[in-house]
Amino acid sequence: MDFNYSEEQVMVKNMLRDFVDKEIIPHIQQWDEKGEFQPAILEKLSGLGMMGICIPEKYGGSGMDYNTLAIACEELERGDTAYRTAVSVHTGLNSMTILQWGTEEQKERILMPQAKGEKIAAFGLTEPNAGSDVAAMNSTAVKDGDSYILNGSKTWISLCDYADHFLVFAYTDKSAGHKGLSAFVIDRNMEGFSSKAIKGKLGIRAGNTGEIFFEDIKVPKENLIGEEGEGFKIAMSALDNGRFTVAAGACGLVMASLEASVNYCHERKTFGKEIGKHQLVQQMIANMEAGLQMGRALVFKAGSLKNAGKRNTRETSMAKWQACNFANEAANDAVQIFGAYGYSNEYPVERYLRNSKAPVIYEGTREIHTVMQARYALGYNEDKPLRKTLPAWPFE
Repeated sequence: MDFNYSEEQVMVKNMLRDFVDKEIIPHIQQWDEKGEFQPAILEKLSGLGMMGICIPEKYGGSGMDYNTLAIACEELERGDTAYRTAVSVHTGLNSMTILQWGTEEQKERILMPQAKGEKIAAFGLTEPNAGSDVAAMNSTAVKDGDSYILNGSKTWISLCDYADHFLVFAYTDKSAGHKGLSAFVIDRNMEGFSSKAIKGKLGIRAGNTGEIFFEDIKVPKENLIGEEGEGFKIAMSALDNGRFTVAAGACGLVMASLEASVNYCHERKTFGKEIGKHQLVQQMIANMEAGLQMGRALVFKAGSLKNAGKRNTRETSMAKWQACNFANEAANDAVQIFGAYGYSNEYPVERYLRNSKAPVIYEGTREIHTVMQARYALGYNEDKPLRKTLPAWPFE
């Protein structure tokens, strides 16, 4: 596993750092205060080839490797979690899953416009009564000739009001338990679809999050992803992709907390010296640096397995679990370093702390990943290969 960045990866990192510094950071406090999502940012990212960064060129993407996707997510989250989240759901949860499970016709019809950024994509798994317990969902899809009639709802859906395509899951056979779940792509313009944003969030206020509703939506059979009954496998593989981008983004939040804290340590003086000279402050800075380096190592390990086309559920879970913990701890320490100023939005660290809480909950809570890792260590979990894995990079 090579930790050195390629010339292409350095180019992407520098390009996105410049983009974030110019397009997001000067405005993010205002957007966060007003709870406003800016779709123009996604349009600009599409122009940079970032919405299909790791999708093969033959399907309209940029054809870069999965660790380059990680670098992109890290830089975007340095600006704000909202825009890394948008790339995570569009690219990680949706497009990479279509790449993995879709037919050639579906890749050309659905994936290609997503990779080009012409269509924005989202993901719908969580329901009001089904989060960690996926099998508890109530959405149903009943076969009706050459179509399925979809009813139900999903909640905590990123890009609920802006996405064009949604990869969603519903029961085609409730009696079969999780083996009766199936996956579908639905279009916002389908009759019976509606969405509603959730207000009053603790963090990621500049992001669009909400509910989507299905009322007798007629979904053509051509929009069934995989086979009937493969929905659970598809959802779990999608989470392998999404969790990878969340872990990478968490490293970006550690980096943002570290950069802000280091700058403040040199500016602020107490007892006649820079606060960075105080050992307990140094301890917090050291922990941030350690979290950043360990988080990146775990992310790159998972990314290297993805690049080789190998199963990476265990490694991605570890990266997501630990990197998100590091981010939450780093943001909390950053507020502590800033003291009273850290408690106000005069500085960005209070936003970092608010934003850091969601990733330890979504795409597998901290507790779920703890149990997963224990079960792997104890030999209770078998990392059985899926029917399909992500295409290995470099793409043909």
